[in-house]
Amino acid sequence: MAGKKKIYFASDFHLGVPDYENSLIREKLFVTWLDEVRSDAGEIYLMGDIFDFWFEYKTVIPKGFVRILGKLAEITDSGIPVYLFKGNHDVWAFDYLQKEINIQLFRQPEIKIFGNKRFYLAHGDGLGPGDTGYKFLKKVFAFRPNQWLFNWLHPDIGTRMGLYFSKKSRYAHIAKEGRKEKINDFHDEMLYKYSLNILKEDKDIDYFVFGHRHLPLDIRLNEKTRFIILGDWLTNFSYAVFDGNELELKYYK
Repeated sequence: MAGKKKIYFASDFHLGVPDYENSLIREKLFVTWLDEVRSDAGEIYLMGDIFDFWFEYKTVIPKGFVRILGKLAEITDSGIPVYLFKGNHDVWAFDYLQKEINIQLFRQPEIKIFGNKRFYLAHGDGLGPGDTGYKFLKKVFAFRPNQWLFNWLHPDIGTRMGLYFSKKSRYAHIAKEGRKEKINDFHDEMLYKYSLNILKEDKDIDYFVFGHRHLPLDIRLNEKTRFIILGDWLTNFSYAVFDGNELELKYYK
């Protein structure tokens, strides 16, 4: 990591829910945060689910989100790399963000080295034991013939279908009610168990960083390794920043 530039991580914005007005408030807040962090950012990692529903037709993308798309383009144009780990809500992001905004996309976990620290990065969906129902659904969404079939729906129909189910989702109700996810015992978290298993094979990892679970967590797995869940921008407005020495979980609002 060159100089004193920092690495920023944020996840799970779910723009589009619970309705246009509330989503716009969060979008503007997200843009303000990006404007602030770009002053000392070396790289920015968005760890998934920027949008609650996103599907890229060959010539059409979902209406809206012009502020965040424009700001991200402005940031990458200035020379600051932005990376997106596709989540379960933006799994149908194909090449628009990369070609138009110069955002590099990841779908699988990645190991990155910043300074002398090793980071294991992933959105987090479908990782760990259990949750077989979602893992099957994930394969259905990722199956190219299904994507091809959905592509043949008129954009007005396909997008309305996606937004309809988005507004019925649990996250839409969480955003509307302003309540936060709760956890009884982090030892039961699938991503926690997953990280422990990965650590058995790679003991040199310093930080596991995930999105997906909407629970801001910072847990020490051993004397060397920490387990971070970034939280969300529905009710927590949390993010993490690495200054070259330490990773810190913070809250913007």
